[in-house]
Amino acid sequence: MIGIAADLMIRVEVEQRIFENTERAAVDWIGAMNQARPPPPVTTSDVSLIQLINSSGQVVSANRAAAGLPRLSEYWPPSDDRIEHRTECTAAQCVMLTAVRPSPQEEQLLWGGESHIVYAGRRQPTILATHALELVLGGGALIGSLIFAGATWILVRQALRPVEAIRRRIAQVTVTDLSLRVPQPPGRDAIARLARTANETLSRLQEAVDHQRHFASMVSHELRTPLTGLRTQLEEALLYSDVDPRVAVEDSLSTLERCQSIIDEMLALTRVRTSPHKHEQVDLTALVRQEVARRDTRVPVRIHAEEDVEVYGNPVQLTEVLMNLLLNAQRHARTCVEVRVARLGGQAMVSVVDDGAGIPPADREQVFAPFVRLAEGRRRDPQGSGLGLAISQAIAQVHQGTLTIEDSPQGAKFVLSLPLAPG
Repeated sequence: MIGIAADLMIRVEVEQRIFENTERAAVDWIGAMNQARPPPPVTTSDVSLIQLINSSGQVVSANRAAAGLPRLSEYWPPSDDRIEHRTECTAAQCVMLTAVRPSPQEEQLLWGGESHIVYAGRRQPTILATHALELVLGGGALIGSLIFAGATWILVRQALRPVEAIRRRIAQVTVTDLSLRVPQPPGRDAIARLARTANETLSRLQEAVDHQRHFASMVSHELRTPLTGLRTQLEEALLYSDVDPRVAVEDSLSTLERCQSIIDEMLALTRVRTSPHKHEQVDLTALVRQEVARRDTRVPVRIHAEEDVEVYGNPVQLTEVLMNLLLNAQRHARTCVEVRVARLGGQAMVSVVDDGAGIPPADREQVFAPFVRLAEGRRRDPQGSGLGLAISQAIAQVHQGTLTIEDSPQGAKFVLSLPLAPG
């Protein structure tokens, strides 16, 4: 389309310029005439053929190049349209000319009213008479297209080279080795953002797989001990006749209950970290009061709470966090447990404080790891799984909050921080 448009524009421009020159030459010659013999016409390289034709169709005057030629055209312009541009073709050649008819006043003055015509023209140039222009433009367009296509191919290949490098590196990543990272080009273009996103995704995947392996290792370790004990109990019941079968079955059921508890809490922790969560607006103050009301009264729990402290979350999961914190506090408290609910800087803060032995600062991080139990915890609750605090911290993180241990004058102080509900 560009080539066709360029061809038309060039043709129109050449024709317009030729006709402007031929019209000017004819008009100037008519203006120079007088009643005597017409002066010789002025010709140029752009206007090489000029003739004066009378009403009988005879050539009255012409320049040297047109003197021996028949009249250039048979066309006779009407009196109301005295100037006409035409292209006249014969078997030998084509002539581009302008036919100019003098005005009636000029005809009356010069020839006594007899009509005359002036033809001024030139042979049609090669650029219009042949298809050379189309060939030149077509060849130029073809060469330009090839150059553009080649340049585009080179640029695209150059631009996609980082993508190919990313593809090859990702193809090398396996489950057994997630430490590889894709090459990250500088800048902020789409490929650089793709590389950064891929590396971030690989980092998250590596973290998840490492966590899964560590978790599976801990689970297998925690289950190995009770399962080994269960096997020993059953083998003793089979090998020794003095072992009471009923006692062996009861001991085995107790061991199985511990295994079942570990599995249930492990599944609960997995669901918290991987399952989608349906959140709603929750009155945290009311939730705390309800959970405290269900607790064992042998260790009293005192509440200091602001009213209508609302958060956005899953009430079942938040209840589980409060239950774990209160059970843990009552298990280690000497005389009482204090619970405070307040707003602080856009956060809902729930602190649970007991007056027990407390937790050393060096152990405050590891108590949230799955299956980690301090000596005091194992002494007070030998059957515990060590997953309660890990589940509670995971729930807090899912709710965009935190669960930490802070300093306290006496005992342990667990602080749950959650974003306040909008409004």
